[in-house]
Amino acid sequence: MTAMLEVSGLRASIGRVPILRGVNLRVQPGETVALLGRNGVGKTSTLRAILGLLPRSDGFVRFDDTELATVPAYHVSQLGIGYVPQGRGIFANLTVEENLFLGLRRAPDSSLIDYIYTRFPRLHERRGQSAGTLSGGEQQILALGRCLLRSPKLILLDEPTEGIMPKLVNEIRREIANFAQSGVAVLLIEQNFRTALKLATRIYLMEKGAIVHEATPESLSADPSTVHRYLGVSL
Repeated sequence: MTAMLEVSGLRASIGRVPILRGVNLRVQPGETVALLGRNGVGKTSTLRAILGLLPRSDGFVRFDDTELATVPAYHVSQLGIGYVPQGRGIFANLTVEENLFLGLRRAPDSSLIDYIYTRFPRLHERRGQSAGTLSGGEQQILALGRCLLRSPKLILLDEPTEGIMPKLVNEIRREIANFAQSGVAVLLIEQNFRTALKLATRIYLMEKGAIVHEATPESLSADPSTVHRYLGVSL
């Protein structure tokens, strides 16, 4: 099967400091892939380079047969790539509904709005409320809803459960799992190893700006020495 997203030999630097050192990964349609590693190994930089927010010095990023180097960063979302950044990117002084519609060129179809509000009833209840008054978990749900409103084929998620109250973490996990069931592919950065195991069909481990290991959740669960070496987690 042809990969929906293919990254090969991706290199990037900040100033003279190399950040990415030849990243190779792929995501198939409808697949959830986790990118794991310790802090500072280049996971977020990989997402930013894919989107064109971090200039690359070498390598290619291909999405649905389009080389993203030829696409301005502000047009990438129009190809069908959604992005939920670490910290959620919510505008606190705008209402929930204003955040949902932010950046759209035209009002979305009413059936799509109804779908989002049905899927996330909490957003419908709070649609006129300032987004800054929501809890961290509710803001994350808002960020997911805003992303889905653009009907993406692929969603890049950066630490979606970070700083979230436990009672909302399971809800967010369910929503991410629903992406795959609806045919949306996901590239996920997640510090919670157990969450990554539950959600991912494949896992990449990253160290010093490069992919150093690829595994299924099952094989990684059976390899505690690799998990501890690259993630510092004891199984």
